[in-house]
Amino acid sequence: MSKIEIWGRKTSSNVQTVMWTVAELGLDHVRHDAGGVFGGTDTNEFLTINPMGLVPAIRDDDLTLFESCAIVRYLAAKYGDESFWPANATTRAELDQWAEWSKTTVSKTIIYDVFWQLIRTPAADRDYESVERAIVTLGKLMAIAENRLGDDDYLGGGALSFADIIFGHTLYRYYTLDFDRPVTPVLDAYYERLTKRSAFAEHVMVDYSSLKVD
Repeated sequence: MSKIEIWGRKTSSNVQTVMWTVAELGLDHVRHDAGGVFGGTDTNEFLTINPMGLVPAIRDDDLTLFESCAIVRYLAAKYGDESFWPANATTRAELDQWAEWSKTTVSKTIIYDVFWQLIRTPAADRDYESVERAIVTLGKLMAIAENRLGDDDYLGGGALSFADIIFGHTLYRYYTLDFDRPVTPVLDAYYERLTKRSAFAEHVMVDYSSLKVD
């Protein structure tokens, strides 16, 4: 297997899902800084990989891919073990519904409705009323996650899976942004388990202060 190439800046939450995945799977890889202050996403070479001009994107042998969750699923299917990517379609689908929920609902609320407003938007332009509404929504979503986890260590039970990557990467920003969070002891314990994983600590717990706009 050749070295997997990954394009994207380490402060991007979408890139972090890919980096966390390759680290958990122990895959030989190299990351090229791209996007944001690094640029490079409007070149002809990059646009042949991702015509949207966005990160992340990867090359694995002759395959190029964009869209973070598609990349995570590909890597999980090709290189993951049974716990990370279950062979049974029913078992995998049950996990995938939570992965999809995480991407389309949780990540949108945390990253775009809260993080983008509090960190990426100038203070004078922030819509604090919409942020407050989003925080209320987040409380409801995290109550759902709390109930789903129950007595399990991870979404798939006792072992980390691709679904945890897609859900768990959002929690670093959820727990470090400055707003009041509901009491969720099960989710808190889940997040604490993630922080003890070296791959999560290295690739997800990335200082995002450079992204802040005052």
